[in-house]
Amino acid sequence: MPVHLFGIRHHGPGSARSLLHALEALAPHAVLIEGPPDADDILALAAHEEMQPPVAILTYVRDDPARASFFPFAVFSPEWQAIRYALAHGVPVRFIDLPMRHQLAMRESREPDAVVDDPLSYVARAAGYDDGERWWEHMVEERRDPRAVFQAIEEAMTAMRDELGLDDRETMLREAYMRKCIAEAERASFERIAVVCGAWHVPALRRATRGDAALLKGLPKVAIESTWIPWTHGRLSMASGYGAGVRAPGWYHHLWSTPDRISVRWLTRSARLLRDAGVDASSAHVIEAVRLAEALAALRDRPLPGLDEHQEATRAVMLFGDALPMSLVHDKLVVGEVLGHVPEETPAVPLARDLKKQQKALRLKASAEDKQLVLDLRKDMDRQRSQLLRRLRLLGIFWGEGGEHAGGKGTFKEAWRIKWDPELAIELIEAAVWGNTVVEAAAARAVDTAKKTDALGALASLATEAMLAELGPAVDTVIERLGAQAAVASDITHLMGALPALAELLRYGDVRGMASPAVARIVHGLVARIAVGLTPACASLSEEAAQEMLSYIERVHSAIALLADESLSSLWHEELAELLDAQASPGLLRGRAARLLLDGELLPIDEVLRRLSLALSQAAEPAHAAAWLEGFLRGSGQLLVHDDRLFALIDAWLIELTSDSFAALLPLLRRTFAAFTGPERRMLGERVARGERRARTDDIEIDAERARRAIPLIARLLGLTSEGA
Repeated sequence: MPVHLFGIRHHGPGSARSLLHALEALAPHAVLIEGPPDADDILALAAHEEMQPPVAILTYVRDDPARASFFPFAVFSPEWQAIRYALAHGVPVRFIDLPMRHQLAMRESREPDAVVDDPLSYVARAAGYDDGERWWEHMVEERRDPRAVFQAIEEAMTAMRDELGLDDRETMLREAYMRKCIAEAERASFERIAVVCGAWHVPALRRATRGDAALLKGLPKVAIESTWIPWTHGRLSMASGYGAGVRAPGWYHHLWSTPDRISVRWLTRSARLLRDAGVDASSAHVIEAVRLAEALAALRDRPLPGLDEHQEATRAVMLFGDALPMSLVHDKLVVGEVLGHVPEETPAVPLARDLKKQQKALRLKASAEDKQLVLDLRKDMDRQRSQLLRRLRLLGIFWGEGGEHAGGKGTFKEAWRIKWDPELAIELIEAAVWGNTVVEAAAARAVDTAKKTDALGALASLATEAMLAELGPAVDTVIERLGAQAAVASDITHLMGALPALAELLRYGDVRGMASPAVARIVHGLVARIAVGLTPACASLSEEAAQEMLSYIERVHSAIALLADESLSSLWHEELAELLDAQASPGLLRGRAARLLLDGELLPIDEVLRRLSLALSQAAEPAHAAAWLEGFLRGSGQLLVHDDRLFALIDAWLIELTSDSFAALLPLLRRTFAAFTGPERRMLGERVARGERRARTDDIEIDAERARRAIPLIARLLGLTSEGA
């Protein structure tokens, strides 16, 4: 029989080892593999010496790159070993799955398939396992003897398919196309044909179906492009959402690459990892852990310890039952974040080639691990790295996150966190429509975004990012658009929302030599318009609207302080003073205005106490008084801790509240005092406990006789005397 079917588990080291043994014994004249025929032209690159798994074939719609599919391979993937075997022996190799030109076209309108159980779960439960993944792992992937496994797999899959009948239309189409490709290979007179496919498909490929041609006729199709991209072990795991994922790619890699003493080598690696993390894990621990893993395997009637046994031994012996450090072992060893590499000759859009060139020049290697990066903008290379990360971010490619100032008050350092995810390859392809180089594409995208954006805050943020990315003439276009929108914007919250980003740009732009007179003019215009419109905008606001306005006021206040411009500060402080006197404005905003002016030494403490006394007087509504107090004390209780007069004034007001008023105001008061730091709350509590209350004690007439009669009852309630005393 010329056709030999090998049913495998995608990304299984036991399957790969058994398949390689079978191929060497068979010496096939053609190798057919379940995979996208659209990528046949790039299969030869798998033999390149620079190709290092994990890698993936990326297929995408030429005119819509967001519609794409990945086909990942690890070094322990059976399909990868089959490809490498065929290329090394000069044997024709091709993919035989339903082409992606049809699959991606059908996905546009196809309704989601119903979720069904993993077919392996049925046989796993019958064998006493809790899921199909563990059953397959124990029976096949951790198997060291490659003989006779494929016949057993085919018999098991045939029985399950006959019993369950879970096929959907997509599966039927795929299997029909695979049968078509196998028939074509037979007609090509290959004497021995090896077919490598998922184990579930083997019974269907063994059966001839006359209706395949009719089933495949008239399928929709789209134009497809294919390439290789680097992949990661993390993206091979089930936790990543990958449908054919495995639970332990790092463990599988260990099984594939370790010729002997699997337990000793694995537990030694675990101990080394834990030692690096500060956990005491010695060679004695390794010896005991190996013994425990082997004993557990024997108790469970397993020939060799598996991942579960090694995990339990690590936790029991090295970690004394502590589960928390096991997450480190899981992330670094069981899964592992290894990023593959593809050759320079791999087809790629010009934008991706330019990025790769810049990564190499800037020594900014793509990595699947989270890396912290602090850039010193006084150094040319670090400045160019910052530019690259910002330009990519403008293109929607978030290789780096952060970019905030680092290092205290200095303005010349930026903190970034970078991590390369394989999906960024798709985003690069999508972004290629904007240009062939990163700087060209980022500039074009920034200009286009500016033209389509009316929101002042969004334009301000875009202008900041474009200038820090140093996009040349594109910056002028964005700033011109920003100025035009600022001139016609009428909503004061839009003006206030745009100011912080521009203030930071104006303040820190000098570090990069990018001071812009246009930005300075926009900032001065915004502050002037905010100063004119703030008090009217604050009149008669609801409690929710007042809270929102307060956040805008605080951001504007911080932005103006950052600018350190005396003329702007004077204008703003005059407006705060006007807001303080505005009777129609909410107490929250008036109280905050008083605190900001006090902190800026523009309002004497005596005047603050006078205004607070009026706000807390019996003539004022309790809710208004509490809101005034919240605004004044917001964020810090230091003033209340250290000023006796302020403490006494607020204490007296609280004492005089009726029980109904106190209950109504309690949520607001709790919000006010809960914002204080722990030490501030503790010191205030200590003052109250010591009886430091000076509020209006001279005006209170105390009836000593009535007080004396209450003392015995209070003493009994407090447990200071016995019942009969």
